[in-house]
Amino acid sequence: MCSARRVGRHWRKNRRDSDSLFKKKGKNHGSNHHNSNGGKPKQKVPSPPAASGSKKPPPVTPPEKGGYNSPSSTVFDVLHFGAKGDGSTDDTKAFQATWATACKVEASTVNVPSGYIFLVGPISFSGPYCQHNIVFQLDGKIIAPTSSKAWGSGLLQWLEFTKLVGITIKGSGTIDGRGSVWWQDSPYDDPIDDESKLIVPINRTVAEKPPIPLSGSIGGKMPSIKPTALRFYGSFNATVTGITIQNSPQCHLKFDNCIGVSVYNFSVSSPGDSPNTDGIHLQNSKDVLIRSSNLACGDDCVSIQTGCTNVYVHNVNCGPGHGISIGGLGKDNTKACVSNITVRDINMHNTMNGVRIKTWQGGSGSVQGVQFSNIQVSEVQFPIVIDQFYCDKRKCSNQTSAVALSGINYANIRGTYTVKPVHFACSDSMPCTGVTLTGIQLKPLQEHYHMYDPYCWQTFGELYSPAVPPIQCLQIGKPLRNKIHRDTDSC
Repeated sequence: MCSARRVGRHWRKNRRDSDSLFKKKGKNHGSNHHNSNGGKPKQKVPSPPAASGSKKPPPVTPPEKGGYNSPSSTVFDVLHFGAKGDGSTDDTKAFQATWATACKVEASTVNVPSGYIFLVGPISFSGPYCQHNIVFQLDGKIIAPTSSKAWGSGLLQWLEFTKLVGITIKGSGTIDGRGSVWWQDSPYDDPIDDESKLIVPINRTVAEKPPIPLSGSIGGKMPSIKPTALRFYGSFNATVTGITIQNSPQCHLKFDNCIGVSVYNFSVSSPGDSPNTDGIHLQNSKDVLIRSSNLACGDDCVSIQTGCTNVYVHNVNCGPGHGISIGGLGKDNTKACVSNITVRDINMHNTMNGVRIKTWQGGSGSVQGVQFSNIQVSEVQFPIVIDQFYCDKRKCSNQTSAVALSGINYANIRGTYTVKPVHFACSDSMPCTGVTLTGIQLKPLQEHYHMYDPYCWQTFGELYSPAVPPIQCLQIGKPLRNKIHRDTDSC
């Protein structure tokens, strides 16, 4: 359902302390159905595997009194619930048992200690009857299985946290999806986020089909459905900080139907050619803060989808990847609603796009109240993009309806591009309105690339300062026949 009504003022007008909004807890977010009950400690604790040429870390010994898993403890260590942490033993059941105990205790901690590698299969840490404010302390490493048997016919997520209040994942640890076995099994004609259609071939040749990849050598061919590494669903006040997610089979971190999201000091690390590996994916979520993070992946560093409102992204390093995108929206004639989005103080290096809005033909709904500011780009193919003819397939049919775009502001976007500085392709039936540009300074790397001039189609707004290169194609003002939005366009 669309839930993107405007809430409060715009982030950039009233947000003095970005973190303060995420400290508030609702009065009725969940229920207390269980009493506190700690697990019994196990006296024998396994030692972690010794890495070649490295000193073997000491085993974890439970304190004698008031320590892990004692009746008065709120810290529950996965090692004391049977996890081996040797990188080869399946520790899924141990993680499930740890969570089942911690779930009953308010403000408890699930401890995943450093120095260990935990092999964990698909698992859901779920409510809604868990106590509030649970901390998942990740200092060790969690790795995904690479055998096709562990995934069955395919799953949409690997590690999932659902219907929780005040859930926090923090620490210095790593979640490793070991996605290369999935990527090499991807057929060459899978839908891919590609803006090559924005480029006119210089020599008018058609690119050859890439070779069909070989099947994975570990455990047979992987399922066609690839999982997200870490997903939050239906949760209030969810926080992710400190950890690294790397080599996810598909999206790295996803928030779906969440309210009150905070991500900071967070890292994503995957190759630039890994298919559909978005860094952070937002859908049907509001009151979101993403800051002070490094995102390197094979798709959008941050992807903002339908149903998102009050999203604030700042001080993020993006690259490689496809930039920061709103959309694609309106696929398969659906309604999409996005509002009140601020993206500022971003560094982008060697990305396909900079800041982009992409919608499919045939959709409805609206995108409004978007601010892109202080974006530094370096060797970015398309720094500024609005594409209302988006298509990730070989062929898409022309349709008249479109998601309405209005109030899109670009300020202080500077740096170097490698193909085209600005590409505004708006709908014939629903032109883009209220597009403003200030302080646009984009220079080509002419010694290496063939360049294209700024392009605009059905784009109306204001140019508040001279741009480099000149953006003469922007139409000043409003369309002569500015269509009244249909009921299906209102959000």
